Amino acid sequence: MLLNCLKPEIVEAGCDEAGRGCLAGPVFAAAVILPGNFRNEMLDDSKKLNEKQRYLLRDIIEKEAFAWAVAKVDAPEIDEINILNASFLAMHRALDKLPVKPQHILVDGNRFKKYKNIPHTCVVKGDGKYMSIAAASVLAKTYRDDFMKKIAAEFPAYKWEKNKGYPTREHKMAIYKFGYTPYHRKSFNADIQLKFDF
Repeated sequence: MLLNCLKPEIVEAGCDEAGRGCLAGPVFAAAVILPGNFRNEMLDDSKKLNEKQRYLLRDIIEKEAFAWAVAKVDAPEIDEINILNASFLAMHRALDKLPVKPQHILVDGNRFKKYKNIPHTCVVKGDGKYMSIAAASVLAKTYRDDFMKKIAAEFPAYKWEKNKGYPTREHKMAIYKFGYTPYHRKSFNADIQLKFDF
């Protein structure tokens, strides 16, 4: 069972991102403030859940969270500031959109760029330890998946509705054959990632 939060005595927001390892599409992030009595046996790191579970949980989180927000950073911005900074920026944008200002931020991973004057704690694999981070991971993942399914219709050859922009064999073959689209991250070690055996 995941812990609700790290500091239950104050307003704490969990943050996570989705899409950091992709060749195409934005990086999405979410910030979630859960009530102290929130419990859900299914909630876990979004990577451990199937699609049906993620969307079921999204509905629950959006209804029961004290506050939540989702934001993104598009491919051109990622190319300009790099994927790590883009991940931080997406989380900052999500925090900006929260209707309630948190007193502490719980972040998945080992690094974070300070947000305003609010203290934060980084937790490696935090989406498998704290419900607020897990909830943020579910929202970031599902909203990003929705976005990738939508833009897949513009460029069907890349099969984004299936691979969501990740460097699958099918996706890399499409890049070799058709080149990059405006949604591709041209700075993200793409050439290295494409040198996989076909």
